[in-house]
Amino acid sequence: MIMDLIPQALVDNVVIRVLLAAILGACIGLERDIRGRSAGLRTNILVSVGSAVFMLLSIGIANQWNFYTVSTGPVSDPTRMAAQIITGIGFLGAGAIIKHGFSVQGLTTAACLWIASAIGMSCGAGYYDIGLLTTIIAIFVLTVLSRIEKFYSKDAYRILEVTTVIGTDIDAIMKIIAEQNIEIISFNEERRYCDNIFRIKFNIRMRHRIISDHICHTLFDVFEQNEIPLHSVVWKHQ
Repeated sequence: MIMDLIPQALVDNVVIRVLLAAILGACIGLERDIRGRSAGLRTNILVSVGSAVFMLLSIGIANQWNFYTVSTGPVSDPTRMAAQIITGIGFLGAGAIIKHGFSVQGLTTAACLWIASAIGMSCGAGYYDIGLLTTIIAIFVLTVLSRIEKFYSKDAYRILEVTTVIGTDIDAIMKIIAEQNIEIISFNEERRYCDNIFRIKFNIRMRHRIISDHICHTLFDVFEQNEIPLHSVVWKHQ
C-alpha cells in the first residue's frame, strides 16, 4: 500500500492533503482542457480542492464535537457533510450537460467533475492510495479508451429532409439512401398541394467505424445524378 510507505506525519498533514487533491484534480482537468471542454483545468482543480477541504472540515468538526451518550452512541457524524458534497457536485455536473435534439453532450465532463470530487474527498480523508489509483484509472479511461473507440463501429443518428414534387416515387428515394449503408428508422411525409411540394423527413442511423458527415456529400451527389425533381435536401444532426 502506498500509505504504508508515507510517514504518518505527512499522511496527517492537512496541507499535503489539499495540495495532493489539487495536483490530482489538475491531472483530470488538463485532459479536459486539451480536448477543449468547458470544465477544464481550473474547474477540476477547484472541485477537487473544495471537496478535500469539505472532507477535512467534516472530519475536524466531528472529532472536535464528538462525544458519546449511552442511548445514542456518537452524536457527531463526519459522513454528513461528505454526503452533501456528492449532492452538490451532481448539480454542478448537470450544468455541464448540453442537449441538442436527441444528442447529449457534456456527460463525460460531468463525470470528470464527479470523479474529481471523489479524488478530493479521498485526499481530504487521508486515503492517498485511493486518490492516486482513481486518478490513474480516470486518465486511462479518458486517453487510452478514447483511442480504442475508433476500432469498433458506433451508431450515429441524423435527420435527412428531402423536398421534391408531389408524385415522386418515395421508394426510389429510400433505395438511394439504403445504397449508402444508411438505415431509415422512421420517416414523416408532408404534402402541400397548393405549392406542389412533397417533403419527407427521415430519421436515419449510420454505423461506421469513423463517423463523419462527409457521407452527406456522397448522398447529395447520388441524388443529383438520379432523375428525381428535388427542391432541397437538408442534412441535420439530431
